[in-house]
Amino acid sequence: MKTNNKVFIATSLDGYIADKNGGIEWLHAIPNPENSDMGYGNFTAQIDALVMGRTTFETVYGFDIDWPYKKPVYVLSNKLKEVPGELKDKVFLVKGTLTEVLAQIHKNGHNNLYIDGGKTIQSFLKEDLIDSITITTIPKLLGGGFPLFAELPKMLDFECSESKVYSNKVVQNTFIRKR
Repeated sequence: MKTNNKVFIATSLDGYIADKNGGIEWLHAIPNPENSDMGYGNFTAQIDALVMGRTTFETVYGFDIDWPYKKPVYVLSNKLKEVPGELKDKVFLVKGTLTEVLAQIHKNGHNNLYIDGGKTIQSFLKEDLIDSITITTIPKLLGGGFPLFAELPKMLDFECSESKVYSNKVVQNTFIRKR
């Protein structure tokens, strides 16, 4: 069974996924009068489940909205002991090495995964477990914050498979891992 770990994320022009205070309000700084989802719907149609870290889970859960995910969400955490009651059948806590976690998720029949959250993406990249990355670049320089990428033990080669421009301002590139 082929598995596929994908990233779909936005960064500032200088490569940050959150500002110095962890804020992401700047993501909405570009007018979007046509209310485009910028490919998110098509992307999520290709996945079976999401994998995110505790911080990303807590951030999303803290938004004043209904739970936004229709597919199962696996949360990597050694600290959380349980998920809020209303999410019991939607969110599942997992822990262990990434290889162990992926084996557990694959055993549940989820092979096309959306990997989300800065530290989680960095961990997957360190172990060369990302197959594609879609980065939507918002033309703002934050001057600091939480970077998408961190140091890696070796160079990883990717190839740009698609580039799009939304609202004549936002650039989205998809890169496929060359192995």
